[in-house]
Amino acid sequence: MSGSAIVKLGITGGIGAGKSMVCRVLEVLGVPVYYADDRAKWLMNHQPKLKQSIALLFGTKSYREGVLDNRFIAERIFTNQDLIKQMNTLVHPAVKQDFKEWCVTQSKKIVAKETALLFETGSYKELDQSWLVTCPIDKRIKRVKKRDPSRSDQEILGIIEKQWNDEEKLPLADIILANDEEQLLIPQVLTALSKVDP
Repeated sequence: MSGSAIVKLGITGGIGAGKSMVCRVLEVLGVPVYYADDRAKWLMNHQPKLKQSIALLFGTKSYREGVLDNRFIAERIFTNQDLIKQMNTLVHPAVKQDFKEWCVTQSKKIVAKETALLFETGSYKELDQSWLVTCPIDKRIKRVKKRDPSRSDQEILGIIEKQWNDEEKLPLADIILANDEEQLLIPQVLTALSKVDP
């Protein structure tokens, strides 16, 4: 444990694994959840310093009437690893600071941070426990297609390939939650939460 006043849990898993479902269960149980990916989008549109840095990196076309042009950015970074790294270098510190400020406003003894790139960015080191939600890839693809029918199998696999696979994440995770539709998820969350010592 970090010795801080509150216990910080990191909730992660590949696209379609079900990390949002775990977070919804935690919220019902009274655990506040910080959604890092949603906050990153908000910060990219509202934080002046970050907006300025993104505009410098991608040019004036990166924003349309003050709103980030996601399609323009996606086209620029899709095949450019260097640009992805530079973008992450701008966004991740802003999210880290925002999460720190959010934690200060919380009154609960346990909070959670939901993020797709918990291990990839190294942000798990700043948290007390890391929870990994796992699920076979075929089921993950079906789930993503159900919620977003416009995505093709190839597109979803492309996203999956850009994220670390579960084998790379497992050694770094404190808790593994199997969301494979064969084991009940809620009892797993309850058991994991009962082991957290605030």
